[in-house]
Parts: sequence; C-alpha cells; structure tokens
Amino acid sequence: MTEKKHPTLLERLDGISISALVVASLLLGLAPFVPEPHLWQKLKMLAAGELVRPIDIFDLLMHGTPVALLIIRLVRMWLPGVRENAE
Repeated sequence: MTEKKHPTLLERLDGISISALVVASLLLGLAPFVPEPHLWQKLKMLAAGELVRPIDIFDLLMHGTPVALLIIRLVRMWLPGVRENAE
C-alpha cells in the first residue's frame, strides 16, 4: 500500500490566495471600525502590559491571525524554493 502524502500547514497556507488573505486582514484587522479597531487597541494594551484578561488575548489572536498569515504567506513568496501557486 502506498501512503498518501498529506500537505503541511505551510503548504496549505501556500494554497490560500493573497487576495483572500488581504480581504480577511482588512476586515478582521480593522473591525470594529468605530471607535477604534480591536487589533490596534489590543496591540496598545500589549505594549502597555495591560493585556491580561483572557477575552482580550482571544481578541488579539482572532483579529491578528489573518494579518500574521498574510505576512507569513508574503515572506514565503519571496523565499527561494517555495512554489508560487497560481491565483
């Protein structure tokens, strides 16, 4: 029997289009738009050492994940040896 090769997490990330990551980053990174985006608020709390409540940590992870994935995807695009998927 031959074993199926399962894609790694980074290979799965390479399959996500840049445009989808940009849209997700903008929508979740800037939500709520008024009075202040959560991501910006949580980053300020992190810098001030006030990010201690579990809900605030969850908010930072939820609103920051698309941005982090976009950054990782862009870095992998410029690394030699990483195949660029057609979008």
